[in-house]
Amino acid sequence: MAPSSSDREAREAKQRLRNYQARQTVHASQLSRRRRDNLVSVIVVLVVVIVAIVVQVFYFSGGPGTPLPAPSTSATPAPTASAEPTPNAGSNSGDVPPTTVAEGRDWTGTLTLNSIPLSISLAGQAAPQAVSSFISLVQAGFYTGLSCHRLTTTGIFVLQCGDPKGDGSGGPGYSYGPVENAPADNVYPAGTLAMARQSGNGYSNGSQFFIVYADSTIPADAAGGYTVLGQVTGGLDQLKTGVIDAGTTGGGETPAVPTTITSVTVQ
Repeated sequence: MAPSSSDREAREAKQRLRNYQARQTVHASQLSRRRRDNLVSVIVVLVVVIVAIVVQVFYFSGGPGTPLPAPSTSATPAPTASAEPTPNAGSNSGDVPPTTVAEGRDWTGTLTLNSIPLSISLAGQAAPQAVSSFISLVQAGFYTGLSCHRLTTTGIFVLQCGDPKGDGSGGPGYSYGPVENAPADNVYPAGTLAMARQSGNGYSNGSQFFIVYADSTIPADAAGGYTVLGQVTGGLDQLKTGVIDAGTTGGGETPAVPTTITSVTVQ
C-alpha cells in the first residue's frame, strides 16, 4: 500500500528537523572553536607583552651596564665621585703616583675651562698625595678634553670636573687616601680647589676635583672632609660669567653651558 501524503510530509519534516539540528551542531562547534582560538590568541599576546616588559625591566633597570645607585643628596649635597675604588691599603699602593712627585712644595699653573684661563696654586706640602696624583695626571695629558659634569647652585656652590666618563662614575684607574688638608671648620672659601670622593670613603679620591665658586660649608662625614688640593687665584669671575651664571639644565646638576677642560699646565 503506498504511503499517504501525510506520512511523507511527516518524514520530510523529521528530515528537515534533523538537518537543521545537524547544522546547529556544526555552527555551535564552529563558534566554540572560534572562541577557543580567540582566547588562545589573547593569551599568547599577553604572554609576549609580559615577557617583553620583564626583559626591558631587567635589562634597563637591573641588568648589564646599570649604574650603581647614587647616594641620596641632602640640602647641602657633598661633591661625590661614585667610581668603584681600586682596593688599596694606603696612599702609595697600586698605581697611585708616589707622594714625592709633589716635591713638598707649592706649584702654580693654569687650568683652562672653555678657553677661560684660571690661575691655580697647588699645596704640595699640605696635600702631597693629592697634588702628586694631580700633577701626574696633568703631565700625562689625562685631563685635556674632559668635561665638568656637575654644577651645584644651592646648599653648596661647586663646579665638579675630571671624570673621563662624564657622569660622576669614572676615574684614573686607581684611588687613594686618606683625606688630606681638609678645613677643620668645614668651610671651603670661594676659589678652593678640592678633591671629590665617595661619601664616607676616605680612600676613594681619584681624578675628580671641584672648584668652589662661592663660600660653602660642606659637612664632614665618617671619612672626614675633602682634600684641599689648592686654590684658584685668578679668573674665577670670568668662570662665573661664562659658565656658572647660566645655571643648570633639565632640573638637575648638569651645567647649562657645556664645559670642557681645554688644558692644564703646572710648574
